[in-house]
Amino acid sequence: MTRKPRQGKRVMVIADLHCGHQVGLTPPGFHAPINDPRQEKYAAVRQEVWNYFAVIVKQYSPIDVLVVNGDAIEGKGERSGSTELITAARDVQVQIAAEVIDFIGAKTVRLVHGTPAHVGREEDWETVLAVEIGAKIGSHEWYEIEGVIFDCKHKIGSSSIPHGRLTPLAREILWNRLWWARGQQPKARVLIRSHAHYYEHVDHDDCLGFITPALQGFGSKYGSRECSGTVDIGALIFDVCEGGIKWQVEKIHGETQRARAEVF
Repeated sequence: MTRKPRQGKRVMVIADLHCGHQVGLTPPGFHAPINDPRQEKYAAVRQEVWNYFAVIVKQYSPIDVLVVNGDAIEGKGERSGSTELITAARDVQVQIAAEVIDFIGAKTVRLVHGTPAHVGREEDWETVLAVEIGAKIGSHEWYEIEGVIFDCKHKIGSSSIPHGRLTPLAREILWNRLWWARGQQPKARVLIRSHAHYYEHVDHDDCLGFITPALQGFGSKYGSRECSGTVDIGALIFDVCEGGIKWQVEKIHGETQRARAEVF
């Protein structure tokens, strides 16, 4: 699914860019100088993720609608005392995210708020990003695209057991159906959630539910020291035409994403 249909719209959904983090999505112009050999591996991850991202943008362009589904920036990096940042200045992080969005070149851009720990507890830096690029932003949004309702929100529960990862998606679909039955939400045909940094998909009750892959590479203290389970890096692409939907997930599989044993 690379050639854009003559009719309808192509939608790209990305999330968890964590711009400003040492393995966040980073355009070449924002790579920090490497003064410490230990940083070389993080620079390699940043470069590989960006190269991959650039390839899929080129492959699926032109994009009609881009949805950035939260955690566009890393924020203060409080969990690590800012030791994992290439820049602690959140206005610069916003500039990095803005360049990413500009690189995609979508005709229409919509933003969804991420988690306060990253995008601001006292302020919403993603609102600053929205103003910067001239886009609309919300916390829980419904977008009607070619007659198809997309239900987009950032956060969803995660699971440390493989067979538990689908349950939160099915729950979110059920909640949407209950709200819809009360006449208080549109009935979603596509439900998008992020935050978990892994990809999952369910087809339930006439709704396609997705947890998006992230666009932050491996290399955070929290992820490597406290979490277990697989991580997925990539993006979702939808072709929507007169109520019909085709979709594709693109995930990275690269050398810098693989763990290696120390040899004695």
